[in-house]
Amino acid sequence: MVDFLSYLYRSQYYITRVFRPVDGLPALGLRLYLVPVFWMAGSSKMASFSATAEWFGNPDWGLGLPFPTLLAFLATATELAGALLLLLGLATRWIAIPLSVTMIVAALSVHWQFGWQAIADASAPFANERVVESVNKLTAARSLLETHGNYDWLTSSGNIVILNNGIEFAATYLLMLLALIVLGGGRYVSADYWLKRKFQSLRCEKTDY
Repeated sequence: MVDFLSYLYRSQYYITRVFRPVDGLPALGLRLYLVPVFWMAGSSKMASFSATAEWFGNPDWGLGLPFPTLLAFLATATELAGALLLLLGLATRWIAIPLSVTMIVAALSVHWQFGWQAIADASAPFANERVVESVNKLTAARSLLETHGNYDWLTSSGNIVILNNGIEFAATYLLMLLALIVLGGGRYVSADYWLKRKFQSLRCEKTDY
């Protein structure tokens, strides 16, 4: 057992050394995945900013948050600036923090009441009562479309589903952002890396005098 654990440890060490030249790619992958997510979210809010602010503040059909205009502005600015900074790998750890807060607020205020699943699937784990009830509704919708519509054309771009709007996506993006807080922008593939190298070289030049 001890020999196996020792072998396992050594193999992990060698794997780390082999992949060290490309160890910046996971952070790059996370950044590039999140860029369109936040850019589209921020652009959508900005395009209908008045409606967004009203939704933030309305307690009946919205979120009922205080200072809705300010919060809508902060959310929009954070998502748009976050997309650009993640694309460049600039101030990656810093921008990941407010983006994480945005995801936490979204998960708790918008999606929490609907459970985990983003797309309703009664056969998947964490299927709540709302998801289970969606099976009959989806069956009825398909029956209506097959009877009264061109079902093959309607489904040619993908299956018809029911959006449950749970926390799944927000939680996934949050975990990705938390990883970026630890990883940073990634070695060789971010502005952060090259700026750090530049500042280190300048500091070394000063200490030579």
